[in-house]
Order: sequence, then structure tokens, then C-alpha cells
Amino acid sequence: MNLKPGVGKTTSAVWLAHALYESGMPPLLVDGDPAASALRWSELAHGFPFPVIALPVGDVHRRVNDFLGDRQAVVLDAPQLEDHPRIARSIMRYADEWIVPVTPAPIELDRMAPIRGEMADVQSLRAEPARSAVLLNRTNRPDATRTGPDADAREALTERGFEVLDTHIARLDLYAQSFGNPVQAKGSAYMDFAEELIKRQDEV
Repeated sequence: MNLKPGVGKTTSAVWLAHALYESGMPPLLVDGDPAASALRWSELAHGFPFPVIALPVGDVHRRVNDFLGDRQAVVLDAPQLEDHPRIARSIMRYADEWIVPVTPAPIELDRMAPIRGEMADVQSLRAEPARSAVLLNRTNRPDATRTGPDADAREALTERGFEVLDTHIARLDLYAQSFGNPVQAKGSAYMDFAEELIKRQDEV
């Protein structure tokens, strides 16, 4: 989830779902965006090896379990909060973990303050608090900076009280140009992302 569009929410959700599938945890992918980008992606790719459903409604949190079956994982692609707050907040009411993809650019980091406010509002509606973490997305190559992939952004987010995942997603055409194509997560950063999320859930 994020306040704004264009930060890689759908790309992250689709790749994460494939990584979970390849890790032996077949997920349900819920497309909560009225634009239905994840659903369209699955259509163009001639289907994903797991179910994809469209639920761009304001009571997603009441409906998801009707489609879950015995699956252990659900990936929810939330629309941008600024345009579809009711749907996004409903998804946040359901999800145990909120992942905020953030491009390490000054304007994106500046938008994190209102996201914190949204998180606090939705936490008050939940029986148990959700965990949340930032996924640094479209990071520079390790050799592009002296301190590693966008270490300054990681430091700034940590100082503002956000937990930042160890995994980061590099700025690669492999991800940027993947819409509509079949996905193979093995060997990608998204497999590391899935493994980190699974570990976080195991710790809970």
C-alpha cells in the first residue's frame, strides 16, 4: 500500500505472489485496485499458477476469507490511498502485514508523514495491530554509491520511525518491463523479499 500511484505496488504484489508460490506457499492474489492491473497482467500472461480475484470494494476485509480456502498466504494489491481510501483502508484492516514500496527519492520520502497518519487511523480499527515495513524499490546499483544501495534513504526512514526491510528491489528492466509477461521469481530479489516476510511471520 501507498498514498500515491506509480511506486510499484502492483509489480511488488505480483512478483511477491509468484515468489510465495515458488516457495511452496501458493497464495491468493487479491486485486483491490479499480484499475485491475494485477488481474489484467494475469490475463495477458495467460494465467498465473494461483488464483487472482478482483475485489475493488470497500468491505474487502469481510470478503477475502470467502475465497481463501486452505491457502496460507494472501497478497493484496491495494489502490492508492489518496484516490480510493475506503478500499485501501479495508485492505489494511484485513492484512497482517502492511508493505509500503518506496522509491528512495526526496519527494517520495516526504510523502511518508501522511502515510504514518493513515496507518495510525486504521490500527485503531483493528482487534490486533498490523505489522508494517518499508520496501525500498527501484534502488541504485551497489556500485553506484559509496554507501551501498540508497543507504541515505534507509537511514532517513529509520530516523522517522519506519521499519525498513533488509531486502531491497534494484532498478532493473527485469521488473520494470515485466507487466503482462509470465514471472519467474527464482533468483530474483522478490524471492528474498518473500523469504524475509515468511521469517517475519514465523517470528510472530
